[in-house]
Amino acid sequence: MIIIQLAGGLGNQLQQYALYQKFKSLGTEAKLDLSWFKQFEDTGRELKNQEQNQEQNKNYYGTNKTKPAIKQDIVVTNRQCELNFFEHLPYESCTKEEKTALTGSQGLAGKLRRKLLPQTVHWYKEKQMYDPELLNYRKMYLSGYFACEKYYADILPELREMIRFPEIADAQKRMANEEILKKIRNSHAVSVHIRRGDYLQPENAAMFGNICTEEYYESALNYMKEKIEDPHFFLFSDDTAYVREHYQGEEYTIVDINHGDDSFYDMYLMSRCEGNICANSTFSFWGARLNARTDKLMIRPTIQKNSQVFDEVQMKDLWKDWVFIDPQGKQYP
Repeated sequence: MIIIQLAGGLGNQLQQYALYQKFKSLGTEAKLDLSWFKQFEDTGRELKNQEQNQEQNKNYYGTNKTKPAIKQDIVVTNRQCELNFFEHLPYESCTKEEKTALTGSQGLAGKLRRKLLPQTVHWYKEKQMYDPELLNYRKMYLSGYFACEKYYADILPELREMIRFPEIADAQKRMANEEILKKIRNSHAVSVHIRRGDYLQPENAAMFGNICTEEYYESALNYMKEKIEDPHFFLFSDDTAYVREHYQGEEYTIVDINHGDDSFYDMYLMSRCEGNICANSTFSFWGARLNARTDKLMIRPTIQKNSQVFDEVQMKDLWKDWVFIDPQGKQYP
């Protein structure tokens, strides 16, 4: 059996879910472990499991050895299991006993087993962006974020069918979203995701800040203008005051409708656009991935966090059909 730990925000959860479905498509018995959310709920913070996080921090998605180590691999912010927001999303969760059979028990006994009898433990902790051996496992507990599209690119059409957004309950909000959707359909729409909020917090800024700079967005907008005739940009952000100040004019529409638990509807609106300009955020990555257009244009930053080093050849192999732009605005089409 394969058990995949579900953790992080919606974008990360969708990546873990995509890997879960990939294993199932290979005929492998697979389940999800949702216990991380109970652990987070009990402690009030995401970094409780220091043993696991410190191990992942060493090489998670590549380490930039020219920069000092930043002992953090996830955003410090409130989280919950958001897969349940989607309509009838199919998955099976594991039992505590099934998890323990692979990882060992919690506490001192389990720690001693992992140290003294490592051959009895089947626990894979993600240390690199892509591991070609990962999908060969048949008995393993997997913890990581698995952002690399190469793991599940071939089943994205099936995932788009599975990931169904429910109808918006609030009538006024539903009408507002329908108006934006109508505007998207009647234009050469490009989504622009600008994530600032939690990335400006000191505990997050060192790892995730200064990647999607103003130069990054200027270059991305110019690229879309070169490739798409008369594009209209729909801006999604957790800092609408900043966006209103910096993006003014008829070519921009600021989408400020969905908040809190309803924020995931922004992902749906992004997915209906002709092009997608992403932040260093798995949320907007999925806005682009759920976009079913065959002629879509997708832009993402060269790195997702400051501990990474951009390898153009590797990234173009692992992220097919994406355009990369660095913090200085240099394009890698």
